[in-house]
Amino acid sequence: MTMTFINLPVRDLTTAAEFYRALGFTADQADLDGDTMVFTISDSTRLVLHLRSGFESYTGVAATDTETSREVVVGLSAQSREQVDEQVDRAAVAGGQSLGPGIANGPMYMRGFRDLDGHQWSFLHLSS
Repeated sequence: MTMTFINLPVRDLTTAAEFYRALGFTADQADLDGDTMVFTISDSTRLVLHLRSGFESYTGVAATDTETSREVVVGLSAQSREQVDEQVDRAAVAGGQSLGPGIANGPMYMRGFRDLDGHQWSFLHLSS
């Protein structure tokens, strides 16, 4: 089975961990040095949070300034339109920024948010 690992830099690992727990992600482990934390999103997807300095050391370049640019939008599927709204509302309550109401485009319904570090996420549902 192919696994997906989403690696993101964060300013504060503890605060970021609280945010992602509020979204229902499960913390798997923290690195022994305390600079990295792994969350399970699904059976095949993990979120790996790195303190910004560790992320930059790992990649060999400066992390993107999320105030002025986006490098990626992380999109996750949801089982219903209601779950899309629920997840984005959870993110907003936990301190994230909702990017507005959901958008329906044919069979797709999507809604986005930015996390505490400005990374952009979206939840989407494709009806059959």
